[in-house]
Amino acid sequence: MSEAFPGLPDPPPPPEPSMAAAVILWREGARGREIFWVKRGALRFAGGFYAFPGGRLDESDWRVPVPGSAGERAALAACAAREIFEETGVLLAVGPHLARDARVAARRALLDGTLEFDHFLVAHQLEVDAARLLPAGRWITPGQFPIRYDAHVFLARFPSDEEAEVWAGELESGEWISAAEALERWERGDVLLHPPNLWGVQCLARCGPPGCVDLLRSPPATKDFVTRRVEFQRGLFLAALRTPTLLPATHTNAWIVEIGGDELAVVDPGSPYPEEQVFLETVLADLAAEGLTLREIWLTHAHCDHVGGVIALRARHDLVLRAHPEVVERLPREREVGFTVPLADGDRLHRRFRAVSTPGHARGHVAFLDQRTGALLAGDMVSTLSTIVIDPPEGDMVEYLRSLERLRDLGPRTLFPAHGPPTQGAVEKLESYLTHRREREAKVVEALATPGTLDEVTARAYQDTPSFMLPVAARSCLASLEKLARERRATFDGQRWRGA
Repeated sequence: MSEAFPGLPDPPPPPEPSMAAAVILWREGARGREIFWVKRGALRFAGGFYAFPGGRLDESDWRVPVPGSAGERAALAACAAREIFEETGVLLAVGPHLARDARVAARRALLDGTLEFDHFLVAHQLEVDAARLLPAGRWITPGQFPIRYDAHVFLARFPSDEEAEVWAGELESGEWISAAEALERWERGDVLLHPPNLWGVQCLARCGPPGCVDLLRSPPATKDFVTRRVEFQRGLFLAALRTPTLLPATHTNAWIVEIGGDELAVVDPGSPYPEEQVFLETVLADLAAEGLTLREIWLTHAHCDHVGGVIALRARHDLVLRAHPEVVERLPREREVGFTVPLADGDRLHRRFRAVSTPGHARGHVAFLDQRTGALLAGDMVSTLSTIVIDPPEGDMVEYLRSLERLRDLGPRTLFPAHGPPTQGAVEKLESYLTHRREREAKVVEALATPGTLDEVTARAYQDTPSFMLPVAARSCLASLEKLARERRATFDGQRWRGA
């Protein structure tokens, strides 16, 4: 990603959330109170995250009769029962016993779309057991996410005569785990959790039903079912701020990091908009109420969508600012921005975070690697929404590829980008970026078979790019052409590029 380019369309409004249901399936087991969670596969939403079984409301869910319920409540109960059956094979229904072969056949038909849940229930004289589905909260995905849900959570005790089994596909795996162990794995950074699932784990680790029900329904820092407390990994909080950035992104992630001693650093407070700065202050106040105090600002680079809120934040707090010297040079005068501490490659911040010089997208770009958990605060080296623009003369494709390789070779575990949600499999993601750049370079080389202007070469090499984004693509195309010219694989006569 990069700063916004002139002439591009205005960002779209946040997508409307889709209604959905999720089920916290629990039991008392050999390891204490246990929950069943699943690991999401490579989906557009929450890929690689652990979650409770669930999914979006289908039109057919409205047709399912649910004894004792009606309207939206009945449809959500039907959705919860259908989703947990499709994802785990657990049937929360009353009626005649259903043989395993019939269960498997019905589950496969539901998943491949050849059977609808209401028809399945009628055919086997079954009814959704709404008494097992205890309402346990509602969560609406914040507006910065590309896919949003209005998720209603249910708590259900696992029937002793059922068996939970996940089939590979949209889900990678599923398992019973004690709530306490699940919380420990999250605290170590072994798993990522979205707020509804983290809160569910925390509540069940604290106490079981009925005591946990009121807790589940009352998460902290939440207004109109949207939470401000987003902590994907222990000690890494998110305040996503609307910024003048490049589509498809509309926000820049300000990551708020615990640095020890109940102190925090905020990475890239990028929004110049007062209402977004107020939101950041509200998140910081929430954390201050938990005993966590902001002490530092860390900058990955100097693009306006990453530094736009620095002066406003420092006007309200006495903070140390850490940034690469090339970034410091581009900030406002010191009397406006305050005291700065230059970052050097390899610096250890608070004996835990390593500063990694990663130029290429921007001069003085720095990433921060948590050497305890493998979390990489990647700035604009990687986005989980789209590719990164390399815009000469500041952008340099040779340096960018070298920086990607360096980050890959450091072996991070989880990527926390400036744009888009985090993702595990960091090494694989970085390698996929390198592969994409090699494939795009090959298309640029192919396009040079016919000499052309930058716009002509871009149009041939970026045929898969929407026309309104071609001026942006042209900047990365130019970066590839300059790389090829340095390698004596392309030449420029002042008007046209051609293969060497």
